[in-house]
Amino acid sequence: MVTKVHMEALSPTMEEGQLVRWLKAEGDAVSEGDILAEIETDKATMELVARGPGILRRVLLKEGGTAPVGDVIAVIADGEEDITGVLGEGSAGPAPAAEAGASEPSSEGPAPVAEAVPPGAAPPVAAGSRREVAGEQEDSRVKASPLAKRLAKAADVDLSGLQGTGPGGRIVKRDVEAAREAGPMTPPVTAMTGGAGVATRGMRPDVDFEDVPLSQMRKTIAKRLVASIGPVPHFFLRITVDASRILRARARVNAMLEKEGEKVSINDFILRATAQALSRHPEVNAHWGAESIRRHYRVHLGVAVAVEDGLITPVVRDANLKGLVEISREVRELAARGREKRLQPEEYTGSTFSVSNLGMFGIHEFTGIINPPEAGILAIGGVEETPVVENGQVVVKPLLKVTMSCDHRVIDGATGARFLQTLKGMLEEPAAILL
Repeated sequence: MVTKVHMEALSPTMEEGQLVRWLKAEGDAVSEGDILAEIETDKATMELVARGPGILRRVLLKEGGTAPVGDVIAVIADGEEDITGVLGEGSAGPAPAAEAGASEPSSEGPAPVAEAVPPGAAPPVAAGSRREVAGEQEDSRVKASPLAKRLAKAADVDLSGLQGTGPGGRIVKRDVEAAREAGPMTPPVTAMTGGAGVATRGMRPDVDFEDVPLSQMRKTIAKRLVASIGPVPHFFLRITVDASRILRARARVNAMLEKEGEKVSINDFILRATAQALSRHPEVNAHWGAESIRRHYRVHLGVAVAVEDGLITPVVRDANLKGLVEISREVRELAARGREKRLQPEEYTGSTFSVSNLGMFGIHEFTGIINPPEAGILAIGGVEETPVVENGQVVVKPLLKVTMSCDHRVIDGATGARFLQTLKGMLEEPAAILL
């Protein structure tokens, strides 16, 4: 029996997937349910399982390649079964063997056509080319998985000096992590500015530019933001919160939790207060639909988390029913799995409202872009010691700036203002979040 291996929709918003690595090789026996490969979706790295038993007769998509959902990327069949008809249907195309001395073809389409170079101009640096760098020859054709390349770039790990342990000697994630733990392999590049040596991380004075391939996550972020900031009529409301009491409450709570090894953050208080405020204002905890506005009476809070390729928003479900410590623990666990691209679809879909906090990066205030079909998002800045006038006297207080982005089709100015008044009251009197 012939079983076609399709690029499956492993997340609700996935349109195409990138094959990180095959866990089975051509000729391997496969049982139904075996894990065949790791697929990078728009949100996470997921496992692709076999839908039938047999032999993995042909791999049609090489590691690092992408294919739209539904494409045939491999064929499983009995050892003697004729699969020529199936191969003719496979739209992913066969994975070509790399020729000696030739660079790997791009997984995003046909190789680019070389442009004419004007007389006297230096030829452009092409991806996969070789050139002399500081007396040493650099080879950009290192065999490494896309994930390993991104990890290496972020950690300043030189892939050319690594020995890969993946299929065919390919460098994979564990190789980069091992090299990172072992310490730096090469000194940072020094750029000369005004006669002084300035170490500039990641700069390449010998190369004009680099085209970094788009990850599946970055492609999806781009599509969703274009679908939001254009069609969705945003407007913004800002409040300033006196964080004095919330800071004192956090100190007291952490003192009580110290023996248990737990700790809560200012962000945990904000999430708890936001969930409570949303439960009192379902007109804000809402989604825009073609024919109706859906008001949600359960609060599923999306919490923006920065990851290597961009942003993911794990969801704390029924956040208004959870205590401060429970929210804190769940956010930490979800954020950790999100950074490792191990979240399941049900853990990052279905949010009714979102919160994004950049205060820990020293950001004073900012505006967030709404994640459709949600009607709003909170952007949280950092707590700052600020001089204010109180009873005719100048005093210094820790202030927190909160900006709410609203979809004007769902939320009017007064509606958003009432929600922010409730939120401000809870943040300035933390005992209110217990009511």
